[in-house]
Amino acid sequence: MDVDVDSAKVTFPPPFVYIGLSLVGLALDHVLPWSIKLTVIGRYVGGGLLIAAALAFLLAASGRFRKAGTELKPWKTTSAIVGEGVYAFTRNPMYLGMALFMAGLGFLFSSLGVILLLPVAIVLIQTQVIAREERYLEAKFGDEYRIYKSRVRRWI
Repeated sequence: MDVDVDSAKVTFPPPFVYIGLSLVGLALDHVLPWSIKLTVIGRYVGGGLLIAAALAFLLAASGRFRKAGTELKPWKTTSAIVGEGVYAFTRNPMYLGMALFMAGLGFLFSSLGVILLLPVAIVLIQTQVIAREERYLEAKFGDEYRIYKSRVRRWI
């Protein structure tokens, strides 16, 4: 992966955190004697709604980035602050979408391992990705980003 000099210097694709920890959680379910007792309706409706919300966030956010002509990849140069659409409600709709997707998988598979590892994924994304992005955006865009940051919450 080629990391741009003018970037947040994130050195891995953030979806890998959620995917990797989801797989670890599913594996843990097979090794450890635990489970979540969910009804079929709870599993499929709860999981389905979470995954649908996740996809809505991911599609809306990526569409806004494309419309603004800026890069989706956090290891590439950012050319604009996106503050419209879903970005008017959360500064990180893509990471929120990925977290909702992981939670949805936890429900669908009745996976305690996935649910327990979700906070770990969020902390990793917060410390290793979002913190770097925020420092980069503040240095690059200055007051424009600080004003945006002051009026829009990080997650929800």
